[in-house]
Amino acid sequence: MSVEFAQGQIHSTAIVHPDAQLAEGVDVGPYSIVGEHVKIGSGTRIGAHAVIDGYTTIGEDNNIFTGAVIGSVTQDKKYRGGKSFVRIGDRNNVREYVTVNPGTEDGSSTIIGNDNLLMAYSHVAHDCVVKNHAVLANVATLAGYVTIEDRAIVGGLSAVHQFVRIGKLAIVGGCSKVVQDIPPFIMADGHPAKAFGLNSVGFERNGISKEERLELKRAFKIIFRSKLSLSHAVQRIEADLKKLPAIIDLLSFLKSSERGTCK
Repeated sequence: MSVEFAQGQIHSTAIVHPDAQLAEGVDVGPYSIVGEHVKIGSGTRIGAHAVIDGYTTIGEDNNIFTGAVIGSVTQDKKYRGGKSFVRIGDRNNVREYVTVNPGTEDGSSTIIGNDNLLMAYSHVAHDCVVKNHAVLANVATLAGYVTIEDRAIVGGLSAVHQFVRIGKLAIVGGCSKVVQDIPPFIMADGHPAKAFGLNSVGFERNGISKEERLELKRAFKIIFRSKLSLSHAVQRIEADLKKLPAIIDLLSFLKSSERGTCK
């Protein structure tokens, strides 16, 4: 049995706090729990046995599957209480038993953008940012303060260290240990993860021009094959390569790297 709630379906066994804000067309499945401070946008569907808690805001047309836990208190031992947030955009698929924690410090946030796929048992820790169209495969695990940029893919059973960034259109192979930044457009794999090529398939699927591909190949050789330090590699790229959009993105990422990049 189920009951009507703002034109959505709230199963009779679900527990929805009376102060939770659910837009029209939100479905909440059997035995799920929605907490007091939760806000959920229209068209979002919550499966069975899910828990949406804390100061969590979820946008429109998301699918949240069985057993997902979003917004429960961070696992960070530095947490001392306060109000921290989970903010999720639109059209995301959050598969079975995914966990998403809020930020650690008072006022901080964990942010997931739009059109992402978080596959079963993946974990997004406190203060992470997952931008748009990214994929976390099964049991991919993000430590705190990790950033996953647009259209990046993190393979199954991979672990990403605190403060690491995975660049735009990068791919991390399954079962990898990621302890340094993965630059945009790169494929990386291993323990620790090392760069082994460019994401050529991703280039074709995402409209990277032939001219940009050629320049990215030159940049790859400078960064990973020339034995230059990162700072000298950046200088070489700036001096020798065309200032195309993909190269500008790559340079911006390299210049702002704090953990260094994978080799």
